[in-house]
Amino acid sequence: MEERYIRNLGALTEEECALLRTKTVFVAGCGGLGGYLIEMLLRLGVGTIRAADGDAFEASNLNRQLLSSPSALGKPKAEAAAERAALVNPDIRFVRIPQFVTEENAAELIRGCDAVLDALDNIQARRILAKACAEDGIPLIHGAICAWSAQAAVVMPGDDLIDRIYPEGVGLRSKASLSFTPPFCAAMQVALCTRLLAGRPVETGRLYVADLLDMEMESIF
Repeated sequence: MEERYIRNLGALTEEECALLRTKTVFVAGCGGLGGYLIEMLLRLGVGTIRAADGDAFEASNLNRQLLSSPSALGKPKAEAAAERAALVNPDIRFVRIPQFVTEENAAELIRGCDAVLDALDNIQARRILAKACAEDGIPLIHGAICAWSAQAAVVMPGDDLIDRIYPEGVGLRSKASLSFTPPFCAAMQVALCTRLLAGRPVETGRLYVADLLDMEMESIF
């Protein structure tokens, strides 16, 4: 076993670590959530990571986005993610896709993946991604943040959890985000994803919600 993964042992078996190296994960978004998701997947040792984002960094990203920096302002987020991947774990196959997730490309973006991680920042794109995952039979690990709150869930094909979280007519109330909320949410998502990819039991169709202001966590639905 490669030395860089030695500290995974005890929490994961050597067989599970080897299994992760055979998996392909798609990350939708390379911003606040996406940057941390990519970082954790790289260090965990997932074999192939595809990441899509059509956006570029701006100054308002600097308070929370791992891949952003003053020198990166104006740089495409997918490009920054690829550079980070080459720096952190060059043995991982990283595919950068400088595109937003749309109805036209969603099916192609996720095809052949073992899991899809939601790091999107708008409801319509989440519905599009959830529909594509359902149609292709791919598990979706949802994540979202707002101010002090973070939520995550495993959505299996056929589950309408995204529609229950975001019923028609609902809108995002705030774009507030603190530096620590995205990595907390990403950790929940990657933990769920790891259990799923390793073949361990994972409860699906439940939304895990963390309130970091009052230090409370609950499971709903």
